[in-house]
Amino acid sequence: MITLRQVERFFDEHQFRRLYRELAAARPEANFALEATLAQVVPVAALVAIRLDELSQSHTPLYRRFLNVVLTSQQLDGGWTDPMTTALCVRALLVGNGSGESAARGLTYLANLQKTEGVWPCEPIRRMPADASASAFILFQLADRESFRRAVRFEDALDWFAHHAKTLDVETRRIWTHAAARCRVPAEPSAPPSHHLWSPARPAA
Repeated sequence: MITLRQVERFFDEHQFRRLYRELAAARPEANFALEATLAQVVPVAALVAIRLDELSQSHTPLYRRFLNVVLTSQQLDGGWTDPMTTALCVRALLVGNGSGESAARGLTYLANLQKTEGVWPCEPIRRMPADASASAFILFQLADRESFRRAVRFEDALDWFAHHAKTLDVETRRIWTHAAARCRVPAEPSAPPSHHLWSPARPAA
């Protein structure tokens, strides 16, 4: 297991790929995106902040250092380069019941990129084709956050996966399985839903 001292050393030495892979080992983020993305400092800083919070280290100067990297790298449109990196950064901002203008702008960015069918493209252009892997990753990062569910068309995204789960490739299916747990829905419903899966059952009349 990587230590906090190693985290700081790898970051200071710009060993971003190595640091990301150490932090994401055996986790759904392990195969996140492209080599070009792995070379960037932003997703690494976001993942470090998330992991430090999980280790109850969000009170440390190291945590604040990485969170500041995320905050200062937000772009004018509210996102961080692309939808998947944005989801990771927004999650970093929301850990520990966090909130704020930067997180809200990131959620608006994701809402604006969401396609009419409920899923997201991989690139930061709404007219690009829907990408199931990127969408599953976004849901995995944020589906357990009420602010995300309110900001986007969450129900449409669940409906899309309910109807397409059986057609996903192996890697996307793996990510969606983790995301579905956070969405509180079956990863592969036995039949297309006749009502929204996330709605509570209605009492009998």
